[in-house]
Amino acid sequence: MRIVSTFLLLMAMAVSLKAQKGIEWKQATAGGYTYRYVTNDPMGARFYTLKNGLTVILSKNTKEPRVAVRVAVRAGSNSDPVDHTGLAHYLEHLLFKGTDKYGSLDWSKEKPLLDQVEKLYEQYNKTTDPAQRKTIYQQIDQVSGEAAKYAIAGEYDRMMKVLGSQATNAHTWVEETVYEEDIPANAMDKFLAIQAERFRYPVFRIFHTELEAVYEEKNRGLDNDGNKMQEAMFSSIFPTHHYGQQTTIGTIEHLKNPSIVAIRQFYDKFYVPNNMAIIMAGDFNPDELVAKIDKQFAFMQPKPVEEYKGPKEAPINGPEVKEVFGPSAESVRLVYRAPAAGTRDAMLADLASSVLSNGNAGLIDLNLNKQQKVLGAGAGLWQYRDYGIFFLVASPKQGQTLEAAKDLLMGQLNDLKNGNFEESLIPAIVANSKLNELQGLENNGNRVNQLMDDYIKSKGASWNKNVAMIDEMKKVSKKELSDFAKGFFTDNNYVILYKRKGEDKNVTKVDKPPITPVETNEGKTSPFVAAVIESKLPAVKPVWIDYDNDLQKRQLNNAELLYVPNKENGLFRLTYQFDMGGWNNKLLPIAAQYLEYLGTDKLTSEAISKQFYNLACSFDVQPGDDQTAITISGLGENFEKAVRLFEDLIRNCQPDAEALENLKATILKARANNKLNKGSIARGLQSYAYYGAQNPFNYVLPEAALQALKPEDLTTILHSLFNYQHKIGYYGPLSLTASSGSLKNLHPLPGSWTSAPAPVKFERITQGSNKVLFANYDAVQSEIFWVRSLSKYDPKNEALVNVFNNYFGGGMGTIVFSVIRESKALAYSTYAFVNTPSRKSDPFSFVAYVGSQADKMNDAIKAMNELLNDLPQVEQGFTNARTGLMKDMETDRIQPNAIIASYLNAQRKGITVDQRQVNYEAYKNITLNDLDAFHREKLSQQPYTYCVVASDKKVSLDDLKKYGELKVLSLEEIFGY
Repeated sequence: MRIVSTFLLLMAMAVSLKAQKGIEWKQATAGGYTYRYVTNDPMGARFYTLKNGLTVILSKNTKEPRVAVRVAVRAGSNSDPVDHTGLAHYLEHLLFKGTDKYGSLDWSKEKPLLDQVEKLYEQYNKTTDPAQRKTIYQQIDQVSGEAAKYAIAGEYDRMMKVLGSQATNAHTWVEETVYEEDIPANAMDKFLAIQAERFRYPVFRIFHTELEAVYEEKNRGLDNDGNKMQEAMFSSIFPTHHYGQQTTIGTIEHLKNPSIVAIRQFYDKFYVPNNMAIIMAGDFNPDELVAKIDKQFAFMQPKPVEEYKGPKEAPINGPEVKEVFGPSAESVRLVYRAPAAGTRDAMLADLASSVLSNGNAGLIDLNLNKQQKVLGAGAGLWQYRDYGIFFLVASPKQGQTLEAAKDLLMGQLNDLKNGNFEESLIPAIVANSKLNELQGLENNGNRVNQLMDDYIKSKGASWNKNVAMIDEMKKVSKKELSDFAKGFFTDNNYVILYKRKGEDKNVTKVDKPPITPVETNEGKTSPFVAAVIESKLPAVKPVWIDYDNDLQKRQLNNAELLYVPNKENGLFRLTYQFDMGGWNNKLLPIAAQYLEYLGTDKLTSEAISKQFYNLACSFDVQPGDDQTAITISGLGENFEKAVRLFEDLIRNCQPDAEALENLKATILKARANNKLNKGSIARGLQSYAYYGAQNPFNYVLPEAALQALKPEDLTTILHSLFNYQHKIGYYGPLSLTASSGSLKNLHPLPGSWTSAPAPVKFERITQGSNKVLFANYDAVQSEIFWVRSLSKYDPKNEALVNVFNNYFGGGMGTIVFSVIRESKALAYSTYAFVNTPSRKSDPFSFVAYVGSQADKMNDAIKAMNELLNDLPQVEQGFTNARTGLMKDMETDRIQPNAIIASYLNAQRKGITVDQRQVNYEAYKNITLNDLDAFHREKLSQQPYTYCVVASDKKVSLDDLKKYGELKVLSLEEIFGY
């Protein structure tokens, strides 16, 4: 649980004190550039508007030598033409395909063919006769294949890999398209040159195979009941606005009839400097950086941009009731249309959502989740320019109807409207927001995402309101919030969405078109990219952890205390690490769950939650397979109070029969829901493949034993937990002497440790022949995994494994991605990599994956098998993979708050030094021949276990038998219940 308190208002350091003096826009000039800033902004963000209208937003943070980047365009699915929905999203995909300078072997020969493809698509788009469309598509496929002979797939991703980027990605949503990176600070000059070229003249090459990837993405959405609920939520609340009437991925009909001309028109219209922002947070000199951005992007010319102006929606005359059907677990949502972003009502709605659900002490948290009246419930607000969506959600417990869960949610709304909550809750929520803000300052990604969100909503004009938000929330009284809730949550202005289990008869999948695999020219390089790769980056010296000097060790009675000082802020984190978990005792994970609902002889469970909340602290008990971690964290000056409160709880928690009976029902309902979840089924299949019928995934307490549990069975485990050997870790503002002295009193230890029960042993299967494990699931897609156990863990092999993964199939720009997605268009998502175990007793293991339409399953299996048997050898690709790892590691920093965890993880693997340093030195000597030898020895012509989750109505079991001995597993065999 995460707990915060009103005390944090005193702890907001200079930020809070300055905020009282006023928050307002100011202007300054430095380095020849004028910028705006908000006084007392904890991010210190600078807002520049360049001569061509391009917005540049910079937030300096020197904690590590990296920079998080967002290139934001204020156009998403809202701006799609009504006859070409999904266009903004598809354009996002195409911005990774290169320009006339990169991504092409010979632009003069490629361009005429691409022009021909464009014309054919326009003809295809306007043709309705099925036979003629088929003929035209055959021409598209043929000409696209010719054009692809001059295309080089994945050059953008390879450049980012060489730079050492950690987060190459992009996303499209209703009002935005955003391109994301996280780069080393020393790579900025190269990065800006690449980005300027990327947006100068994007070429829409390898079009029809990328379109097929979007088809796959659409089909994945059709298989996702959560996605279907989201679409129903938007369409119900916004019956006329594009928010609800144009999905980001587009309609099937529009996906089948793309127009390259329309995509180019969209790009020319919205990808203009006065509609875009470059937002960065990290280690840089803002005066120098803005000049570099200006120089690189001065070529962009502004144009008038007509923003989408949505209609004013009529009031909802409800409650309206909608139903969504699918195979996953049932749930209910109550959905309200919220006010526009930046308004005071939007702020009040946000505050109301936290009063209802903040994860700890909200009305829903205490009255529903804490009392186990539902399986789980919460509330939230999604805010956009014109409107927002306020929603409450609940999953019913065992035997509970969706209607009953809905009534419980309505009860919490009534409590909010009637003011049935403590006066102190609002200032506590405000304090929680302040704590989150202070913690968020440490993370560059958090900084750029907040700035990006504000730019999309207001072009950065409302950043002053964002900075002042916490101070404004402080002014809200309980009466004002209750009065707002009475007017906002009326008896008829909402939609009820029921997600029911059942067949969705409205699903229409996007059919597989006939696509001939295209050439990707793997290993070939354009002159532009060659220049990027060959030019040297300024040197950055890597920094390693020295476990003998960067953390201190002291004996605390018979336990080892690990200590790292926090010199950055006043927060602490205390950890108790046990070498035992669920494999030692099946009841331990259940006892940890039970603790959440228990009180002591002096305090109820609800009172304990509130006390932690007021101390600005939290605790978390996480039993793993063979380890258990307890964490207490929060405000340093409340360290002793928080630890004392937790120690009293775990040592003196009182049995509660009613809470246990509710917990049993909760566990059984969660188990039933897991059997409806495709991802859970896939994880169970893989565990079965690695270990056999008895495996860690299905090692659970049988229902009869669960039902027979008595409260004392679990409280006895909790009371005695500290009698087992454990290590203690302290990160915080106290000195080593002060922290150890305090812990001697707070955390009494036994004179001798109790021996932990011996853990159950699970032995990995050595595959002797190909096998196929199949689980039937009602889905459009097939999920295919290749599983294989490899040799025992040896730290000397980590570096080789890392380079292999970065070359072969551990992300975009790898061999697997290039062949299966970009060349053959067989999947939206695919990967293949070797897993490094977390403990020295475990072996390395291999997993590959393709998620494809069911009618592509055989082609997908064939394509992956070809790669597993014959490793394509691309020298430049290997060099990029190795160089990228080294560049990444040179700027990787283990922060002080993570040193103890790093040390404990190293101990589990039998390592006494920072393994990153060992790997870094080893990278220098690894060759492509080493990868080939590793591939031939471990993967090529080896037996695998295929794990397939698909509908037996859409895939042929006889086909699966061709790949190995087939075993169709029941859900009971997979889950153990």
